[in-house]
Amino acid sequence: MKICIVEDNFTILENLRLLLDGEPDMEVTGCHETAEDALRKVQWEHVDILLVDLELPGMPGVELIQRVCVRNRDTRIMVHTIYDDRATVLGAIRAGACGYIVKGCRPSQLITALHDIYNGGAPMSPSVAHIVFSELQTMNAEGCAICPAILSAREQTILQYLDQGMTYKEIASRLSIAPSTVHTHIKNIYSKLRAHDKHEALRKGRYHHLL
Repeated sequence: MKICIVEDNFTILENLRLLLDGEPDMEVTGCHETAEDALRKVQWEHVDILLVDLELPGMPGVELIQRVCVRNRDTRIMVHTIYDDRATVLGAIRAGACGYIVKGCRPSQLITALHDIYNGGAPMSPSVAHIVFSELQTMNAEGCAICPAILSAREQTILQYLDQGMTYKEIASRLSIAPSTVHTHIKNIYSKLRAHDKHEALRKGRYHHLL
């Protein structure tokens, strides 16, 4: 399996490279300290697994996950981070992560998790699995479990700006896009959240931990 690692801590990055390259069926094809560097240099169609930290300088790991999912849906993405709080876990899964391992696990556990995700599994640390199962057990008013990737990164940003009381023109100026584009994004937000107005969209956004 071919693995790309994105990790801003150089020591951790090198340790991961040495560990995984030492496995007979694993090949580390790229090591990057920023998401931007990875997006510039990696040919994602040749990457089986992206092992990514979430707190990166510049572009955050969640946005990298979203962009990789667009570029190659066959690349399996596993988060490797210190964070296991509810908002961070759900945000990564909504973005497209297939696995989520908290840093500090034994090397053998990480290797097992990589084999699992490569074979179609969804490996998670126990604390993360607890959060995910709690969410699945929580049904919304329509009787549907929370849907991963319910909003794109841009849509979530616009929803957050709406929550701050910004107008369409203010949002357009902040994002350097046309007001008509903002209007289109908001229509898509309402559709995805099954909301009839701004108030309902914000309420459902909070329910889904998008705000």
